[in-house]
Amino acid sequence: MLSKLNEKKDQKGFTLIELMIVIAIIGILAAIAIPQFNAYRKRGFAATITSDARNALTASKAYLVDWPNATVLSNTKLQTAGFTPSSGVTTAPSSITNGNYTITSTGDTAWGLSNNTATVDQDGVFSAKPVP
Repeated sequence: MLSKLNEKKDQKGFTLIELMIVIAIIGILAAIAIPQFNAYRKRGFAATITSDARNALTASKAYLVDWPNATVLSNTKLQTAGFTPSSGVTTAPSSITNGNYTITSTGDTAWGLSNNTATVDQDGVFSAKPVP
């Protein structure tokens, strides 16, 4: 019985060195991938803010076509025209003065953008854009 326990069998598996090398390679790949992932997220957040400003501008144009004598834009009026803000983005249109107005979209500060505001005028020109 003891002789059977002492017999060497063909053992299969990985050595400690092989496992350590694999862990080191995974660590190197993670060190490269995590900062890239964070950069992709910030660009996505910036695109969301810019997109909301443009979509609100489109909704404001649609609203003003339906009600050409309007003097005030509000989120309620933009939503009437079909605008739905993205999660985490606050959009605020300004009052109309001589046909001029601006729309400002502000993203959540937790997104980590250095500038989290996009401002677009009635002609579609951005005076401020978010910076990732």
